[in-house]
Amino acid sequence: MNKNGSFIISGVLINYIISRSILRRRIGMLRKETSRSYHEFNDEEELQTPDFYQDNDSANGGLEEPEESIASVLPEEDIVNSNPFTLFNKACLKNVFTVLLLFIYLVLTAVAVFLAYQTITDFMEKLSHPVMSVTYKEVDVFSPPGIALYPGTAQLLSCKHHYHAHIPPLVTPGKPQPGDCVMEEVTYTGPYTNHTVKQALVVSGPTDVRNRELIFLQFSQNETEEDFSAITYMLFDKYNDLSRSVNKSAFMQDCERNYSMVTFSGGFRTWVKMSLVKTSGKKNESMEFRQESSVVKYNDKRPVSEQKAIQLFFVVFEWRDPFVQEVRDIVTANPWNTVAILCGVFMALFKAANFASFSVKWVIKIRKRHLRNRNRELTASSQRYVVTNTDINRLEE
Repeated sequence: MNKNGSFIISGVLINYIISRSILRRRIGMLRKETSRSYHEFNDEEELQTPDFYQDNDSANGGLEEPEESIASVLPEEDIVNSNPFTLFNKACLKNVFTVLLLFIYLVLTAVAVFLAYQTITDFMEKLSHPVMSVTYKEVDVFSPPGIALYPGTAQLLSCKHHYHAHIPPLVTPGKPQPGDCVMEEVTYTGPYTNHTVKQALVVSGPTDVRNRELIFLQFSQNETEEDFSAITYMLFDKYNDLSRSVNKSAFMQDCERNYSMVTFSGGFRTWVKMSLVKTSGKKNESMEFRQESSVVKYNDKRPVSEQKAIQLFFVVFEWRDPFVQEVRDIVTANPWNTVAILCGVFMALFKAANFASFSVKWVIKIRKRHLRNRNRELTASSQRYVVTNTDINRLEE
């Protein structure tokens, strides 16, 4: 009987020790699975799970109650539950940093859009408002300009070419003298008044600018009732255009529409210095004359009675310098520069959009990974609790 009782007691003790070792192995396996789940939850940092499961057999001197082993597992649960909050805070910081980057890229995108709009606006503004470019071309000989004079009741006394800006003294002022000018009379109707008939004396102007060729003309006019007396003249581009024209009246009408009229007074010597200006527009080119005139009083040595009866007019035409002024409209807008800026802007916009899309996808991926790891951790914890309770119930039985 004693042998059987001791045998039974020894069997119970062996079964208890075996059950306890099996329980310890299962708890150790659960601890490894829990540690591995936390490693999957955090991809960048390695979590060091403290080892709360230590062998206390040497300290306790042998056997240990099941309640003490269960109590040693409880602190592990507190630490496991605290680590996800730390990881969640780090994920939140990453998300905030991503949102901040997105905001910065949105600001840069707005700046890029404004730059593109400003570039296009400046290009259109420069395209519609070209600047004026002035260049000077030096020539030795000018084409003979046309000098259209409207003497009215005045009479042409002489027209001569002189060189080196030298005009000899008048021998018989007020008397007709021989001349060497090429001229032509044209009668036409004024372009602005249909009933006004005008008679123009057109003279071929000077050409040799190097030798300072000039044309000296003198007119005389009988006494009139007017307080002031003057002769009107007009300069146009080429005298040869008039001589080659089929309809000279229509040609003079067009010249009067395009060129301005100038006058010179009687009793003075009017010195007119001409300069030619070519203006190139978008569709056509135009020619105009700029004039610098100076007036010198004529010392009339005729008898007083003759001075009162006949009034004299003197005018000189000469080129001011051998330069032809060319004025052109230049568009300062450079299309290639504008295209380059716009390409850079659109590349920046595309890069910003690509980064924004990548950032959003990255945030969604991190969120899904966080939820997946959390669900995995909860599932592992629930399985551990089920296994632990089952083992405790077996031990109690």
